Amino acid sequence: MKIENKFQRKVLKRHPNATLTYTETGVRVMVGDTFLAEEFYLPETHDADKAWEYAALACRTRQQFNRTHPMRMDLSDIESKINRINKRRGNRHKRK
Repeated sequence: MKIENKFQRKVLKRHPNATLTYTETGVRVMVGDTFLAEEFYLPETHDADKAWEYAALACRTRQQFNRTHPMRMDLSDIESKINRINKRRGNRHKRK
């Protein structure tokens, strides 16, 4: 498979076995039996480049959701983050 554009390169970096699947409704980027853009309701298209672009957008959006999702954060992460910030601030901002 020849890598043609930056969107295809980004998707293949995250999902090395991603392939284009041609159906009667359009072109999809599939990983196994999973349509990458289905979760975000991105449409099928008749252009292969646009299909790779939609798949890259779905990968990027999924990564951003996973990074900021509230169920992913636990109290120890927040506590260690606050401790690092307070350590950088020095003694002038200690609570009394």
